Amino acid sequence: MAVHDHGHRHMGLHLSLRRSNAAATGSDTATSAATATGAYALAGLRVLLGFVFLWAFLDKTFGFGYATPSGKGWIDGGSPTKGFLGSVAAGPMESTFHDWAGAAWADWLFMLGLLGIGVALIAGIGLRLAAVAGTVMMALMWMAEWPPAQHLSDGSPSMSTNPFADYHLVYALALIALAATGAGATWGLGRLWAGLPFVGRNRWLR
Repeated sequence: MAVHDHGHRHMGLHLSLRRSNAAATGSDTATSAATATGAYALAGLRVLLGFVFLWAFLDKTFGFGYATPSGKGWIDGGSPTKGFLGSVAAGPMESTFHDWAGAAWADWLFMLGLLGIGVALIAGIGLRLAAVAGTVMMALMWMAEWPPAQHLSDGSPSMSTNPFADYHLVYALALIALAATGAGATWGLGRLWAGLPFVGRNRWLR
């Protein structure tokens, strides 16, 4: 007479299910940890990049002696765009940038852009608008430096190290990534901002 060991069979099934559940739980935990780590990494990138823009605004406004010499700040009568745009020496927009250099409208747009993008990134609000404004700004600055040129208009070496990729494009891509991933929710006011009625009605403000 055959003896069927149903007890061992059921025990094996239960052990298999337990192992499967444990593996699934471990996988979910690892995924959650990776997601949280990614959110913190993006938040850190957001705050750091925001400080880059905000510091540029502060230094050009008050002349802290870094990129802007002391006494040459915007509040001292200096122009935030005259030195950079006036020294453009390559590219198809060279003469256009020379015309813009030192113009009041260019100074105001540039400085308000730096301030707005910096505050938005650090606070974690309006990242879509900051990404658009920042990408336009970075594209114009890329055009001003014109990395494809090996020589300047006077024939001297341009000292360009890459014909396409430079930090302006990296910043632009980082801004787009931060906006696309909603990186303002971690270490920022992104959730609170998104919950405001006027932001809900105008999703482009998120």
